[in-house]
Amino acid sequence: MRANSLASRLFLSATGWTVAILLITGLVLSSVYRGLVERNFDRRLGFYLKTLVADLATPEDNVDRFPQTLGEPLFELPLSGWYWQIRSLSSAKPEQRASRSLWDGRLPNLEAMQVEAGADGTRVAYVQGPEEQRLRQIERTVDLGDEGRFLVAVAGDSIEIEEDTRGFDTALAITFFVLAVVLILTTWFQVRFGLAPLKRISESLAAIRSGTAERLEGHFPEEIAPLARETNELIDANRQIVERARTHVGNLAHALKTPLSVVINEANARGGDPLAVKVREQAGIMRDQVAHHLERARIAAHASVVATLTEVRPVIVALARTMEKIHHDRGIAIEVEAADASFRGERQDLEEMVGNLVDNACKWAQSRVAIEGILERAGGSGSRMIRLVIDDDGPGLSPADREQVARRGQRLDETKPGSGLGLSIVVELAALYGGRLVLGTAPIGGLRAELILPAA
Repeated sequence: MRANSLASRLFLSATGWTVAILLITGLVLSSVYRGLVERNFDRRLGFYLKTLVADLATPEDNVDRFPQTLGEPLFELPLSGWYWQIRSLSSAKPEQRASRSLWDGRLPNLEAMQVEAGADGTRVAYVQGPEEQRLRQIERTVDLGDEGRFLVAVAGDSIEIEEDTRGFDTALAITFFVLAVVLILTTWFQVRFGLAPLKRISESLAAIRSGTAERLEGHFPEEIAPLARETNELIDANRQIVERARTHVGNLAHALKTPLSVVINEANARGGDPLAVKVREQAGIMRDQVAHHLERARIAAHASVVATLTEVRPVIVALARTMEKIHHDRGIAIEVEAADASFRGERQDLEEMVGNLVDNACKWAQSRVAIEGILERAGGSGSRMIRLVIDDDGPGLSPADREQVARRGQRLDETKPGSGLGLSIVVELAALYGGRLVLGTAPIGGLRAELILPAA
């Protein structure tokens, strides 16, 4: 699942960047191409402008017709979108000439529109034409000395610029769309097949965590193989740490067991001596405390390594039979109803927790104990949990008493055998596995203990 999520995020990220880069590139290329088309169009207008200026400077050559050398039929077609205009700026000789295409219209004055002149003295801008056309106009002021000063302007329909740019944009959009599809498919292929080994590693790690596998198996690409190798070595190292911890725990247990037994035996030999009684009492507490903390050390060391799986129903059935034999003289009946589920942990830890709860229920029950195992999913994370419910028909506990008995070494009735560590051990073991113990009131009248543990 995590590998699929990573692949999806990488694919979406790569797709987003691909589309963004192509879009920005397309906008830049479109802008550059439009600038190129405008410059070419301006060169064409500039050529006509220079031709008009040349003809204007040689009036003796234009007796019959002015101008003589433009060679553009559109200047003769009324309202064609191509116009020229010459206006005298000398008050002594007011004069205006214009192309036939301009008819009775006029071209605007770019100088009056505050268009800045270029280095060669020409002004260029988009203007509105006589027929509401959008024109590209170029104009220049010419000083002919005695002949006076003239404002020469040439304008052309900008539809040519728009059509050329639109055609380029269309071709660019089609090209980039095909390129985007190819790149996205390539990215999808690379992500899907390139991350496949990581997906296999993720699935293998999930299998190891759930207890269905012990190592990463299979062949991995050269780039991933070191990761798989180091992971397997880490798993082996953790197993070795656990084995060493168990060995040390066992050695410590044996080392403490003998001195405690000697102390208790010596105390027993002195009978009812007050000192002997106190020694026996304290030695018993020491033995229980040692057992308690050794158990915590063992499970804490194991919690850091790969989990194993334990079938729940066989453990509960075996414990129920054992407890029925232990409490046979009181006639305690134990009912078992458990779903087929696997506890994500060791069998001896499950036996320790359930055994304490069932033994406690049998001690206080009148005649009946009910054990139920329910497989369910946690609300937030959606992970599978096994809920073990142990009910008895005994006197039950008040809310205050329930809180007290879960504390280490607390006992409400000294007449019942035990050290008072059973429920606290259950609470701590369950917490180390990510579970919890909840005490309540049983429907059959006594105490209900709900043990919630992770399931495979």
